[in-house]
Amino acid sequence: CFVPIDGAKGGNFEQTQTIDFCKGGVGLVSKKKIPINEEITIALDLSSQEDPVFVTGKVKWIRSISDSEYRIGLSFENFKRGSKSRFEKFFLAKNPV
Repeated sequence: CFVPIDGAKGGNFEQTQTIDFCKGGVGLVSKKKIPINEEITIALDLSSQEDPVFVTGKVKWIRSISDSEYRIGLSFENFKRGSKSRFEKFFLAKNPV
């Protein structure tokens, strides 16, 4: 499942690729080394018909995978107003009970 993360020009996620995505967080590859425990607000484009889901993520770990790229583990910490219910609906639709 590819879920784009909106990377503002010049921001931490400008050149970032989503690798893993689950209810608890996201795995990324980035050209920028982001400090552990840094909190960053990200926009998740879950649907082309709706606005992005905004969530604050916290960098939990980072590993160098080459001279110029880093693998980053980000946990979801705080959902912005109205985003948590849309986020949960997304996962319910992907994994119906």
